[in-house]
Amino acid sequence: MSLPEIKYCPGTLAKGFDTYSRTCLKKIFNGKKVSHILPYDPPRLNEEDAERFMENRRRISISGVQEKLSLILDKNKLRLTNEGEQGNYILKPIPRDLKKVDQVPANEHLTMQIANQVYSINTAENALIFFKNGEPAYITKRFDVKDDNTKLGIEDFATLAGKTAENAGPDFKYKYSYEEIAELVRKFVPAYVVELEKLFSLVVFNYLFSNGDAHLKNFSLLETLNGDYILSPAYDLINTRIHVDDTDFALDDGLFEDSFESKEMKKNGRVGLEDFQEFAKRLGIKEKRRDKLLAPFLSRQQLVESLIQQSFLNDQTKRAYLLHYQTKRNQLNAW
Repeated sequence: MSLPEIKYCPGTLAKGFDTYSRTCLKKIFNGKKVSHILPYDPPRLNEEDAERFMENRRRISISGVQEKLSLILDKNKLRLTNEGEQGNYILKPIPRDLKKVDQVPANEHLTMQIANQVYSINTAENALIFFKNGEPAYITKRFDVKDDNTKLGIEDFATLAGKTAENAGPDFKYKYSYEEIAELVRKFVPAYVVELEKLFSLVVFNYLFSNGDAHLKNFSLLETLNGDYILSPAYDLINTRIHVDDTDFALDDGLFEDSFESKEMKKNGRVGLEDFQEFAKRLGIKEKRRDKLLAPFLSRQQLVESLIQQSFLNDQTKRAYLLHYQTKRNQLNAW
């Protein structure tokens, strides 16, 4: 593998850049001129780097199956954190045991950019970055670490729901519904009316872009500077259908905590617009506001198609990604 030819910013996917754009550098790296190439080889290619990565993985506290590494910005260079240092960035190399595994970093980056740029969903700042041999990785800035390196409180919804592997089995993070997540938002968030609208939009987005990884640990509440809690920026957004054969929703019970079925579900066994209308009703979102929130997801978004084409996915995966998006959008409009 060799370093790819860069025609689009590896952060914003804006045209006409052969490295990070000024906008990207400002958002992710505090305006410092950071290279899009890491000073490391992938762990499997360099024994010395592999030892550094293994030591780093033992210290990082971020949960999840995919390998995650902790980086710090030292002047204008990214490096692995040393013992006792607080990292500001999370690096996710190419994982293992998935279809099209080499496309995972670009997939996550694209999905996160679409969420933010097209649908105005608050997301963790992110970009693609490359090892010295050209292999891609996904990098994201930690939103729970302040500029002075102190940490904000953060709780994922598995913790808020009281679910662990010990009391709910190995699949604990999937045993829930999105309606029950909304109930936890009402319980723990003072400004829950605003945050429930954000939750609604994020759940619709995850459906539209086939994110079957939207389980309890991929939703969190984040402490504000005032000491209360709001929904954290969205993270780990990815079109999982590219890599695994999964269902429409990550949570076993889907949207509802009861057995509600829309006409579309009864007729064709598919989720449709009526399901999300009912979901909005249960979240306390009024019809006029609901329709305004749904409108961007129901219409064709040219910017989605442009970002797919400007992404770092290969051509075959770009076509598959676009097809999944179009299919889900048609299903939402079928009712």
